[in-house]
Amino acid sequence: MSTKIKIVPFGGVRENGKNMYAVDVNGGIYILDCGLKYPENELLGIDVVIPDWSYLRENKDRIVAVFLTHGHADAIGALPYFLSEFNVPVFGSEMTIALAKIDVAAQPKIKDYDDFHVVDEKTEIDFGDVVVSFFATTHSIPESLGVDLKTDEGQIVYTGDFKFDQTAKPGYQTDYARLGAIGQNGVLALLSDSANAENPKMNTSEQELAESIEETFHYRDGRIVVACVASNILRIQQILDAAKQTGRKVYLTGQDLEKIVHTAMKLGKLSFDDDLLVTTDQLADLRPDEIVILQTGKTGEPIKAIQRMANKQDKQLTIQPGDLVYIVTTPSHAMDTTVAQTRDMVYRAGGEVKAISDELNSSGHAYKRDLQLMLNLMKPKYLVPIQGEYRLLNAHAQAALELGMAADHIFILAKGDVMTYQKGEFTLGDSIDVSDTMIDGIGVGDIGNIVLRDRKVLADDGIFIAVVTIDRKKKQIVAAPKITSRGFVYVKANKDLMQESSDIICKAVQNNLDNKEFDWGHLKQDVREHLSHYLFEQTHRRPVILPVIMEVNQHHRRTGKKKAAKGAAAKEAPKGHQTKGKKADTKATQKPAKAKTKAHRHRRHAAATKPDTKA
Repeated sequence: MSTKIKIVPFGGVRENGKNMYAVDVNGGIYILDCGLKYPENELLGIDVVIPDWSYLRENKDRIVAVFLTHGHADAIGALPYFLSEFNVPVFGSEMTIALAKIDVAAQPKIKDYDDFHVVDEKTEIDFGDVVVSFFATTHSIPESLGVDLKTDEGQIVYTGDFKFDQTAKPGYQTDYARLGAIGQNGVLALLSDSANAENPKMNTSEQELAESIEETFHYRDGRIVVACVASNILRIQQILDAAKQTGRKVYLTGQDLEKIVHTAMKLGKLSFDDDLLVTTDQLADLRPDEIVILQTGKTGEPIKAIQRMANKQDKQLTIQPGDLVYIVTTPSHAMDTTVAQTRDMVYRAGGEVKAISDELNSSGHAYKRDLQLMLNLMKPKYLVPIQGEYRLLNAHAQAALELGMAADHIFILAKGDVMTYQKGEFTLGDSIDVSDTMIDGIGVGDIGNIVLRDRKVLADDGIFIAVVTIDRKKKQIVAAPKITSRGFVYVKANKDLMQESSDIICKAVQNNLDNKEFDWGHLKQDVREHLSHYLFEQTHRRPVILPVIMEVNQHHRRTGKKKAAKGAAAKEAPKGHQTKGKKADTKATQKPAKAKTKAHRHRRHAAATKPDTKA
């Protein structure tokens, strides 16, 4: 009986980050990475984006485990959200698991989760239908691993993030012999990193990058603010080494960075003297040429943090004249506009900007020739380019075609596509529905396209609120519309527009009041349509129109005393008298009662005022 294999990407294809891939072997689902991505500009207010695992919820009993390749957010960032729904084991290297534990511990629902398993490049795990093993790769974080799923039909190999660097230090070195051995055993499908596939130039070695950082530190007289991704352990080590060589002290910003640094130190992945780091109080006692500020920002995103410093929104740190902002991370192409804006902000604040990528090719991902070397080592029957926008996946496919690989053996997938292995070959079958899950504050997945569309409209054209008070029974407008506008036009400078808008609202409301078949929904929709048409005609803008209709009742009936009197009379009347005579008796008893009450009140008043008269 042949092995049934399916490969399904839940993220990481035709986008930057959010790596998550499922390999289904005979019904068992093996999850490769569980990452997030940072939102692009159109995702207003969204903190992060994680994969949608609706399909996995329906098949949660078939999930075998999660296998992590490295400790960056694009590989482990969504893990806390995943584990809050799926109680499955997680495998990764010592450093990767340590960073994953930090993320998981921050989530109260799963802070007690402890089904982590540390593996290395020598580990082999037999799950019956699949034997899972690992291989060492070079990346910007130590102990980065690739994953090898061995099946009866051949191996499914997932590279994770990788590049080739002959000068890599221990902990970052690629095991070339292991890659060759995997290739000799027959690779059915290779899922390979494409994030740098467009780049035809060779990556600069990490040794050269370290020398460049130290040289920059040496020739600067003022403060140096280094923008770096918090989990880029290799780059942080190079910064700490350069600071020591140039007689500078390092100030770490944020608790996230401190946790990562102390965790890496504890595991022996970072090494530096204790007196190299300084506190906020010690910072004030140092000269500018003795200071390095390591800025990583919230959730490890440094660019937005630099913007806050430049705009003096950071309470503790701001960009000062003479500062050098040194960007040692390589932002994705989607961040190009944001980086350009950040540079402008820094210069306005009196600082200067230098990016390591301006002079050197500093990517942590494989360039074209590295990708081709991986293909030659693995010799896969099928290639699945992953991690990158479509043009990057396509560039990877073109690199494979140059090696003579058949075009029909290269699959450029979209999220939810299902590659199915049957009768000795992979084909593209029916897809499953996979969208994005957006995180906004504590809300997970409660922000959809409609909310994002409204946010975009609010950002572009503002909001227009009209409050109207009506009396539905009298069929009239009680109070003239009260109009409030935010982000649309300046009200005081557009009185004619506001007055005409008020008249249109009154007309639309009155038409609905005069209609015998009155409907609240129709009334509000009518106001929106008439108002939207007029405002667009006058301004060519389409603000969010929010009609607020309030109803009042002006028919005041003084029936309380009569009802009370009738109730009292009914209690005094004998039970069983259900004739017209009963009503006559009731009315008769009411009048003397009222007269008695008035007389009684008169006597009480006289008694109250009599002593005062005597006095």
